[in-house]
Amino acid sequence: MPDDVQDQTPFKEANVDDDGKTWEGPLRQLRSQRQLVRKPNIEDRGYARQKANNKLWVRERLDALLDQNSLTEVGSITGQPVYDKKTGKLLSFVPANSVTGWGKLDGRKVFVTADDFSVRGGHADGGIMNKPIYGETLARRARVPLVRLLDGSSGGGSVALYLSMGSTYIPQMNILSNSIEALSVIPVASALLGPVVGLAAAKAAISHFSVMVKDLSQLFAAGPPVVKQATFEDLSKSELGGWDIHATNGTVDNVASSELEAFQQIRTFLSYLPSSVFSLPPVLPCVDPVDRRDEELLDIIPRRRSRPYDIRKVIDAIVDKNGSALSTFFEIGPYWGRSIITGLARMSGRPIGVLASDCKINGGAIDALGSQKTAKFVNLCNHFGLPILNLVDQPGFAIGSQAERMATIRHGAAAMVAMYHCSVPFYTIIIRRAFGVAGCAFADPENGKGIRVAWPSGDWGSLPLEGGIEAAYKRQLDEAASKSPEAREKLMEELLDKFEEVRSPQKTANKFGIEEIIDPRDTRPLVCEWVEHVYETVLPQLVTYKQVTIIGDSVPPGRGYKL
Repeated sequence: MPDDVQDQTPFKEANVDDDGKTWEGPLRQLRSQRQLVRKPNIEDRGYARQKANNKLWVRERLDALLDQNSLTEVGSITGQPVYDKKTGKLLSFVPANSVTGWGKLDGRKVFVTADDFSVRGGHADGGIMNKPIYGETLARRARVPLVRLLDGSSGGGSVALYLSMGSTYIPQMNILSNSIEALSVIPVASALLGPVVGLAAAKAAISHFSVMVKDLSQLFAAGPPVVKQATFEDLSKSELGGWDIHATNGTVDNVASSELEAFQQIRTFLSYLPSSVFSLPPVLPCVDPVDRRDEELLDIIPRRRSRPYDIRKVIDAIVDKNGSALSTFFEIGPYWGRSIITGLARMSGRPIGVLASDCKINGGAIDALGSQKTAKFVNLCNHFGLPILNLVDQPGFAIGSQAERMATIRHGAAAMVAMYHCSVPFYTIIIRRAFGVAGCAFADPENGKGIRVAWPSGDWGSLPLEGGIEAAYKRQLDEAASKSPEAREKLMEELLDKFEEVRSPQKTANKFGIEEIIDPRDTRPLVCEWVEHVYETVLPQLVTYKQVTIIGDSVPPGRGYKL
């Protein structure tokens, strides 16, 4: 696309003489402008720069993302046409730096806004600011998912704009208000496809799902030149805001190896979500038997409690497999808050959220980032009506000086509040540990009112037994240690043996402290039955409630989506 007017070569326009009788003349003029906009000028500096950086051109991206021939543009000739002053013929065209329109993803209608970085790096002085704002309004009012392809500042400001305006201006909230309002009504997914800065960085964060392309994308509030002037740090774009920074701190959810993979991740994410909060998540035919009993689950949890296992294998053994025998589990946020695993999957063809702990990361103890990840994910599922499969192996909050510096308990409290106030139901399975405050939050998120079972490997209490004995019997252990290390070790073994008898989950079940202990192989059939019931009887009521409490497309004050 054009970088500036000087880069354009004269365009030999077809005869557009107006006969004054029909509208064919004006329509030919319209087609001439569209022809210029939709074909790249390979001699243009901006287009050449885009290709030199191994990036797709904006219209190539739309072709790769959307179903074939499904794009219907909005604002197709928005830009700056240049005419010959003598003849009035169209010479060239500087388009807006954003392409917007309706399209389809796997047959479902969406609205897409795509930045064209080749036009003034995506800055506002290279386009029409109202175009993407209007597009996000259309998506929200039409109640269809919004997909953003971000590259540059996405219409953000540039000091060059001051000269053309003849003044400076006070930044106004209207550049983001529609983005914020969209979160409350429709799914919003963003792909970061280059240096995403300023306004575009805010849009990336104001999304339900975001994905960066490894070694192609960066995200920052201000780019390296501004940072160098302000902080004297001389950094490259990747050093300042590469994927290894923002995919590990939670600003961005996922990472892709290519633009095409990023588009596929967006398609996959949206396939689990309804088009808006006013409808149910899409149900697909299930080719995986709902009564499948996976034998691997019988011994996947080691009898030795200190030995780790692969929680992703547990998830894959439970959720639906597609026609290619691949798990339907789509993980969200694999690089950050890694002690917690979150993602979407299907059970009996119905979308669900999956929440679990990874015992291979810090023993599974939930830290500050894991708490933030939990709250964000639970809010997502709650907002779009996805019931949650909650696989619990939670030894408690991370402890130690680093955990305290990271405000683990504050972020942990936010996660507990999110789960407690969640209106979609949980199916909670205690597959191993549930200890302390964090254990109570994950093992009883619905305050005794939800479905909960345990596997025979369950192990719970106010404190993990080994650490609890150290605290409760400190004086006796110290006295034994004063005699010899062997004496202390012997006493510790005796105490452990004494408590071993009462830590069996069957003892808790005898007192109805756990509602039911199940064969791990029965997990899938039981959860499938529960999910089918929830979709038939519970979720329709939640959708109806939203339909009657959200008037039009406006969310009442205080009822907006919480990031």
